This record gives sequence, structure tokens and C-alpha cells, in this order.
Amino acid sequence: MAKRSANTKAASSRRTASTRSAPSRGTMSRAAAQARVAGDVAGFPTTPAQVMAFARKHKVQYVDCRFMDFPGLWQHTTYPISELDKESFTRGFGFDGSSIRGWQAINESDMIIVPVPNTARVDPFHEAPTLSLICDIKDPVTKKEYSRDPRSIARKAEIYLRKTGIADRAMFGPEMEFFIFDHVRYDQSINEAHYRVDSDEGIWNRGSASPGNRGYQVRQREGYFPCPPMDTLFNLRTEMSGILQGLGVPVECHHHEVATGGQGELDLRFQDMVHMADSCMYYKYVVKNVAARHGKVATFMPKPLFGDNGSGMHTHFSLWKDDQPLMAGRHYAGLSMLGLYAIGGILRHAPSLLAFTNPTTNSYKRIVPGYEAPTALVYSSRNRSSAIRIPMYQDNPRTKRIEFRCPDCSCNPYLAFAAITMAAIDGIRNRIHPGDPVDKDIYAMDPEELLSTPAVPRSLDEALAALERDHDYLLQGGVFTEDVIYYWIKYKRDNEINALNIRPHPWEFCMYFDI
Repeated sequence: MAKRSANTKAASSRRTASTRSAPSRGTMSRAAAQARVAGDVAGFPTTPAQVMAFARKHKVQYVDCRFMDFPGLWQHTTYPISELDKESFTRGFGFDGSSIRGWQAINESDMIIVPVPNTARVDPFHEAPTLSLICDIKDPVTKKEYSRDPRSIARKAEIYLRKTGIADRAMFGPEMEFFIFDHVRYDQSINEAHYRVDSDEGIWNRGSASPGNRGYQVRQREGYFPCPPMDTLFNLRTEMSGILQGLGVPVECHHHEVATGGQGELDLRFQDMVHMADSCMYYKYVVKNVAARHGKVATFMPKPLFGDNGSGMHTHFSLWKDDQPLMAGRHYAGLSMLGLYAIGGILRHAPSLLAFTNPTTNSYKRIVPGYEAPTALVYSSRNRSSAIRIPMYQDNPRTKRIEFRCPDCSCNPYLAFAAITMAAIDGIRNRIHPGDPVDKDIYAMDPEELLSTPAVPRSLDEALAALERDHDYLLQGGVFTEDVIYYWIKYKRDNEINALNIRPHPWEFCMYFDI
């Protein structure tokens, strides 16, 4: 299959031949050596017997079982390697599901964690040789997949897509942006609330009297592609890229992103839905741990800085059947009618879709005018102010895809990718035309024109309300369930929206303290 780039900006990353970044000599050391341990064989194991042989070859002492909780964080539990045998891949290991966010009640807490053999990797960070295995979650009584297991939902979306006959693969290429800070502190108590993040390359440190200040701070919204010494994080991103490639996650390029204060991005080559969601979790794991190794902290929070670009996850999406691309054709921007209908479905359901692709209160501080984040639910070729963009770098049917620019990295990738696919399927099956494209700068539109243009939700509460009204498309084929939709909305409202709403905000003191 021809490769296509996930990056939306750098023309150099659009080539069909993947570029493989290699860490510089100064940053390899222990990290690169451990990465090679994970990648020094022709292929990773795919069967239980191969996993056992792989573990013996690398003198593994522990096995680390990882799974995704409901909101979207990796959880893990670790066993001595003596506890793992071939039957473990069907029998699984028991654990308490009531202690996982958004899962079981205490009176039905027993669950089974079942390792997936083709996810076996040697962990690049643990001191003792440790085998990492991504796991599925099953009910110990019925042995069926747990309906709230995010990975199971993504797998059901893949199965449903094939059953429709529309396509046999949904391919994803997310652009995951993040910040690397040198220091962070935050807290809220009964009488105090504060946060502070700091970065040596942040523009606010330009006047610092520190002996280490060289004056190469990144100006606001001018962080895209500067060379070192302004780009202070080149070696860290290179180290991250090398480790990811050693784990079997294909990296096409890395670069500094637009914002000041340490914003970066590593671009991944596109993969099918479940594999890409797995890769997203390794991406976050590697970025955070490499940063910590160097005394820094990485965050995927969508909007940690005021007055500069936030971190998005622009998501490239295409459908394939029998190894043939389905998005290319002779219509607008080189799209097929199937591609246009997929856009129609995503735009039609976008208000509810954002409850999964932009699932935090902070997400909606990013999607505001003027910061390369979409605020209008329209589509266009080349135009980055639209919710959906059709990249125009190559005239190659195998690279034709659409880019959904709303999502951010706070999402649970299994749920987000499954929901995007279900919206596209609904658009195709019901021939939902997206209407006319909008090729003008949306940020420059006059107020009257903007009022007639459909907009993204302005808050998580709005997105959840839209999900309450519009979720039948997610229930098709039993991919999502009413239970999942209900508890997703309940969890987000109880634990995030309501928790934020009852707390005084520091800016409220600036506005109201002298009333």
C-alpha cells in the first residue's frame, strides 16, 4: 500500500516514502539501546507461543498488562514472567473493575484482563526487562468483551464497517501535538487556586536575568520550524522518534509546532483504526517518559497557554477496500462521491461527535477564532480554518483523504476513531451531501455571514447535550451501546463539568473582586 503523510503543513513530510528519524549520537545512550531491544527482530510476535519465545530471548523478568480506562488513560498491572503462559492469552488475569473510572459497580467488580499477543513489546523505560502487552477486557462470567472497554468498541466499529460492504478498512493518521515544559505547578484549595507552567524557550523568559538566558525564546505563534538553538527540544523529539520506531510505531518526521514554550509534534504514518489507537497510546507514553527522563514534563492538554496556539490532533481519515482507495474521484478537490458523503456524515453529526473527539472542558478553549483551530462546521480544500480540510499536496489517489481538524489529544483514541468512522458510514449510507465548500478565510467572514454558518459547540456541555439528542448513528451494529453513551455523558457531567462550575476561577477575581 502506498504511504501517505499525516502532517498537514510541511511539504517535505508529504512524500510517499516514509522518512525515519534517527536519534543523534548525543541522545541515544540507554534509550536507543532499549529501543533496539524491542525492534531488533524481523517482526514482532503475533501468537502466544511466539510471545513466550520472545520473552525468553530478551530475558524478560516481568510482564506489564496495559488497558485503557473509560476517559482515556492507560492503566497497568505487572506480573512476574512466571505467571504468563500460553493459556494466559485466553484465560486472562482477574482484577477489580470497580476501581477503574467509569466502569463497574462494586457489587459486580470482577473483570478479566486478556493480553493481545501481537501487541507484545519490550518496554524501553523499565529498569528490569519487562514485556508490555496491550489487553482487552472481558466479563468473567459471560467471557464476552466488556461493552465499556474502549478497545472493544473500536474493534466493533471495524467489524461493522466490513459488514456494511462500504469498505474493509478505515485508516487514520492523527497529528498529535503536545507541550514540553521545564516546570509546572497547580493546585486548588478552599481559599486558593493557581497554576504556572514554565519553559526556557517561552517568550515570557526573554527578559530573564538567568545566566542561561541566551535570548532565543520563541515568539508567540512563531514556533513553526525554527532551527536550533531556538528549537531547544530537537534532541528530545529525536529520541522520542527513535524509541517509537523501535516499538514498531512508524514515525515520518518531527518538528517544533507553532506555539511558544515548547510545543512539538511527531508525525505517524497512517494505520488502521485499532492499530493506530494502540500507537497513539505508545506515543503519549514515550513522549511523557522521555521528557521525564530529561527532567521535563510533557502535556497533551489542549490549551495550557493563554494567547497562543493550543494542541490539536488533526485527524486524517480515509476508507479502503480490497487494497484500493475509496476517497479519490472527479468531484470537488479530487474527492469521490463516497468521500463527499463521508464529509457530510461527519459534519452532520459533528456537534455530538465532539463529545468524544474533544471531551474535556479545556478542549473548547482551543477551538476559538484565530489560532488555527476550526470554529465553523464546513469543509474546504487547503483551508485550515474549516472543520474538514482536503489536503492537496499530491495528485495521487492513494494519498487522497480528508482531515478532520477538530479533535485534540485529550480524547480516548479508540472512542474518537470509532465515532468518526460511524459518522462517515452514516453519511455514506444515507447519501448526506455536505453542501458547498467554503474556501474563504472563515476568521475574516463578516458577522452576518458567520451567523448563518454552522459552528462547533462552544463548551463540553453543549457537545454532551448534542450527544444526548443525536447518537443513533453510533448505535448501529451494536458498536456503541446506550449504556456507553449514558455513562459517558454522566461521567463527564458529574466529574468534570459540574466540578469546574462550582469553583471560583482566578479570572473572576480580576473581573469581579472590586464589585
